Amino acid sequence: MPPRAFRFRPRMRALALSAMALAAGLGALAALAGNWALAALAAVVALGGIGYLRSPAWQLAVTVDDDGLEVGSPARRRFRLAWGEVVRVVASPTTGTCFVDGGSPERSLLVPGDGAPAGYDLDDKAALFATILARVPAERVETVTRLDAPRA
Repeated sequence: MPPRAFRFRPRMRALALSAMALAAGLGALAALAGNWALAALAAVVALGGIGYLRSPAWQLAVTVDDDGLEVGSPARRRFRLAWGEVVRVVASPTTGTCFVDGGSPERSLLVPGDGAPAGYDLDDKAALFATILARVPAERVETVTRLDAPRA
């Protein structure tokens, strides 16, 4: 299989854009009214939204190939995990979420599906989910209804 990259994306893009638009309008009205403290607060909120959308985290990608998966940016590799090094995968086909356990937190990955508690999203996460399940041996895959549901 040729290498395929799945880029990280901001999950709360609409919230950041809405906050920036509201802050711009409120800031303009506050400046017209001479309320400089409120105008400054609005500017800080707008800058926070810009900072979120331009975060270096959105340069990260998960790249999969025949040998394993890698998480990193063009400038720096975070980690590489061979398929044989995967300790386990906890997968929820109903939500499209899976957790790839690489043996330690810094070598693990959450592929967020519906309702997953992640501050990021991934391009074509359904294809990434399917690729991970196809590459990891079935005896290392635990299928659950939801990742956050209690297990017996």
